[in-house]
Amino acid sequence: MKILAIEFSSPQRSVAVVQPPGGGPNLPGSCQSATSDADHGSTDAFGLVEAALRAAQVEREQIACVAVGIGPGSYAGIRGAIALAQGWQLARGVKLLAVSSAECLAAQAQAEGLSGRVEVVIDAQRNEFYLAGYELSPAGRREVEPLRLASLAEVQQRLRSGGTIIGPETARWFPGSRVVFPHAAALGHLALGRCDFIPGENIQPIYLRETKFVKAPPPRPLA
Repeated sequence: MKILAIEFSSPQRSVAVVQPPGGGPNLPGSCQSATSDADHGSTDAFGLVEAALRAAQVEREQIACVAVGIGPGSYAGIRGAIALAQGWQLARGVKLLAVSSAECLAAQAQAEGLSGRVEVVIDAQRNEFYLAGYELSPAGRREVEPLRLASLAEVQQRLRSGGTIIGPETARWFPGSRVVFPHAAALGHLALGRCDFIPGENIQPIYLRETKFVKAPPPRPLA
């Protein structure tokens, strides 16, 4: 099954085409990807898709599944990626997979050779951060602390205690942390071992805050 992976949750946005080898879906497969440093949401999403397809020598019609990173992270980037995946399913009837960008970060860190306990940290605005803990080894990775919101002081304490902080923009707040971006190639390889497909209309970004809004008052008649 040829998978198109879309990961737009960080400033480094990427698309990858991943396909399993002849040995089976749980073995490392081939991958071709295209990456762009986003500038205030101006990423050429379709250009990235075309570049990845061209590099993989795969036609659009050959894509059987689209895997999309659902955050947490950039609101505009995640929404754009979900819209692209939903449109692809409407147009071609492909299967869709929704993948946590925090898990993708852990997988990318593992691919870069990190091991042991790592703290995945993603900016949540309002002086808060999304925080999750993973145990990494050459053989695999395991979530040891579920994703949640944490304060700046709490993450700083983790760093002072010798914790390994990773994330896409961590150097802005945490000197000594390791900058790791969630890459579409890592997301695609996560998708290879999954079959929990989802209808496009059911894909929701990962937000841990309750949505709050103020309803506008009814319009007043003009005198």
